Amino acid sequence: MVSPHILLYALLGGILPALLWLWFWLKEDNARPEPRGLILLAFIAGMLTVPLVLPFQKLAATMLGATSVIIAWAAVEELFKYVVAYFAVLRKKDMDEPIDAVIYMITVALGFAALENTFFLLNPLSDGNITGTILTGNLRFLGAMLLHVLSSATIGIAIALSFSKNISVRRLFIGAGVILSIVLHTLFNLFIINSNGEKALIVFIFVWIGIILLILFFEKLKRMKINRMR
Repeated sequence: MVSPHILLYALLGGILPALLWLWFWLKEDNARPEPRGLILLAFIAGMLTVPLVLPFQKLAATMLGATSVIIAWAAVEELFKYVVAYFAVLRKKDMDEPIDAVIYMITVALGFAALENTFFLLNPLSDGNITGTILTGNLRFLGAMLLHVLSSATIGIAIALSFSKNISVRRLFIGAGVILSIVLHTLFNLFIINSNGEKALIVFIFVWIGIILLILFFEKLKRMKINRMR
């Protein structure tokens, strides 16, 4: 059983870096910031998504081959993040401009990454492996956490681009966004696993390039003033 202080350290190691990234993205949307209550709700909803996906991932692990499992795990995570975001915040009246969808999807993704990172930190902390804990935390901060941001933001961008479209077009865009997010997530996992971590830096560089492109696209979306079609 994990001791309370180890659990506390793991939670802090998982949540604080996620909050740092969240602060960065919220600063990018400081012209018309979202209600702090909804941001908190989205973050907590993302955290609660982790225990929801675990049973499905365990089931996939018992039924599928190695590559299929990686695809299934990515699909489950991306689908659940979107569904949870949809029911928690995306239907709210405060979601009144295109950029909001990206902000909320990123917030849910960071909440998910926060609790996921907590679980990853438990083992090295429990073993008293401080070096391993720091290395794991840094790799998650620079790689996996941003992968969650990038993949979920892809869905947010799809929602933003279809903001004023009719329902059929919006569904088509969102479906494409979900598929692309699954592809990005799957490719990241495949490269990391197949290289046994040896090419992690290269993979992380591509993730960072994706983040830079996301920031540039973010700036474009901030200038979009489109009224939602009911």
